[in-house]
Amino acid sequence: MENRTARLTILIDPQKKKIFEEICAAKDLTPSQVVRRLVRQYVIDNAGNRDLPEWLKPGSTAGD
Repeated sequence: MENRTARLTILIDPQKKKIFEEICAAKDLTPSQVVRRLVRQYVIDNAGNRDLPEWLKPGSTAGD
């Protein structure tokens, strides 16, 4: 699992942000948890031949 965190700042229109936050809350998730899962899946799907750390390989639940 990662040892450190880094900040990622994104710009999103206020209406989408509001809906996103409402959906996250309804599922008892924070927006950060959802974004981390989305990024993790994107990396897995698009890593190509890159050697991924064990905790980031498909099937692993670490780092969520």
